[in-house]
Amino acid sequence: MDEYYLRENVQVEPLFDRWYAWSYLIPPATAARNITERHIKIMDSYVNAPQVHANAVKNPKLLGGPFIDYGGKRTDEIKALKEQTLAKRSDLCNLSRALNDLDGMLLARAKGYSLEPLYPAIPEILRGYVELGYDLNNQPSFRLVEPLIYRSKYYDKSAQSLMLSLTQQDDRPFVLSTPRLDPGEGVHLEVPFDNSVVNDLFRLKTHAKSWNEILHLLAEAGCRNDVRIKSFFTTQRPEPYQRYDGAGVRWRYFGHACILVETRGMSILFDPVVSYSYPANLRRYTYADLPQTIDYVVITHNHQDHLLFETLLQIRNKVKHVVVPRNSGGTLQDPSMKLLLDNTGFQSVIELGEFQQVNTEVGSILGLPFFGEHADLNVQSKLAYLVRIGKHNLLFAADSCNVEPFLYKHVHAAVGNADAIFLGMECDGAPLSWLYGPLMTRKVERSMDESRRLAGSHFEQAHDIVQRFGCREVYVYAMGQEPWLNYVMSIKYTTESRPITESNRLVNECRARGIQAERLFGEKEILCH
Repeated sequence: MDEYYLRENVQVEPLFDRWYAWSYLIPPATAARNITERHIKIMDSYVNAPQVHANAVKNPKLLGGPFIDYGGKRTDEIKALKEQTLAKRSDLCNLSRALNDLDGMLLARAKGYSLEPLYPAIPEILRGYVELGYDLNNQPSFRLVEPLIYRSKYYDKSAQSLMLSLTQQDDRPFVLSTPRLDPGEGVHLEVPFDNSVVNDLFRLKTHAKSWNEILHLLAEAGCRNDVRIKSFFTTQRPEPYQRYDGAGVRWRYFGHACILVETRGMSILFDPVVSYSYPANLRRYTYADLPQTIDYVVITHNHQDHLLFETLLQIRNKVKHVVVPRNSGGTLQDPSMKLLLDNTGFQSVIELGEFQQVNTEVGSILGLPFFGEHADLNVQSKLAYLVRIGKHNLLFAADSCNVEPFLYKHVHAAVGNADAIFLGMECDGAPLSWLYGPLMTRKVERSMDESRRLAGSHFEQAHDIVQRFGCREVYVYAMGQEPWLNYVMSIKYTTESRPITESNRLVNECRARGIQAERLFGEKEILCH
């Protein structure tokens, strides 16, 4: 009897009510705000002016903007999706309005006196889910009791599903502004992310099953014997992964901020964003180049190009532990990464604070402070990491923006030198509202919005870090240049783009000083003996 494997080019899009499910669509409070302040508004705009959207998505300067990419067509389906959303997610719409009203009430009535009399004025549906408080300058705010909200009606897993399709190319439209309608050549699996079927499905990439077993598995995911589904499978056995068995450390660059660090007995995968396998001009590592067991997946911060469910759900069956930054607890802009992973089926999620570490069989993973890149919002769930393996020290600084050089002066005094540093230099970055706008209850002035950027370090900031840590190797990464990332990044650089010119300066300066330096692109392998 033939046995079948899931093809390596089966594209998987996690969905939330037909919208691409990034991490802020999992926590109920941020999902609520994105529904009312992003999804509904985009759909209304499309129905009212579809040709405006059709023109905008063709304009390179508007990449990543709030425009639906259906060529001005399918307006009836978009209108129907909006009506379905309002009906099915009325609880979340009410939650969004309540958060808005709570913020307004605090602004109007919390003047530095006791907040106890204000608890009865909290919107009814939020009572018991929020705690009121002041900072030391008597500025009022509130704290969400996130674990309780996940246990309430506001966390409804029926919104979650998967869209499967075959892909043959890097080019994909930007996904955060366009809902997925009828799947066309794809197959829609109405199954929540924490369902064991998800692990069983993606385990089929390396562990074959009979066709009857596969049909039974798909039936559990709500997919009957769809004639399209068989094209997603093959009887051809994939090449087995050859685990690293050498001395020292091997690291491989998978694109953007995704690095696989391996020793003879351990593997660590940073910020997994992985390409599918298909013929392409640009060489890259793919899902087929990941080990059967990944000891630690390490996430630096909660942006969609670092915590990507499309990749995480496909590798969950391989992962022993996920390491995430600890947050401040309950602010709307900074939802708990541990809670969102716990509630989507990840079994061992470890929170780290600054200068806390995970001890491994061959060393440690130490969390370090990480400033900037969050548009000056109070976001605590972000960490750089120092990985110690034997005599090797690797510093993964992600998108850290060196806005305060004294930070790294103090960090270096505490931890010493690093052999190699990986540092993002996307030093322009999107404005505050691009990512966080739906969470804000008051309009931000354009000049203010433009001044607060989701930006990494420029040359002087990056060079300061390199000098302080006495690095022998410097790698610029997390630049969003790989073509298979455009669907979540919408970045198009030219040779004159500031992130390119600034990172070129760093690479050239390091090389002039005898430091090995490179801006990573595509794939890269380094052996450290």
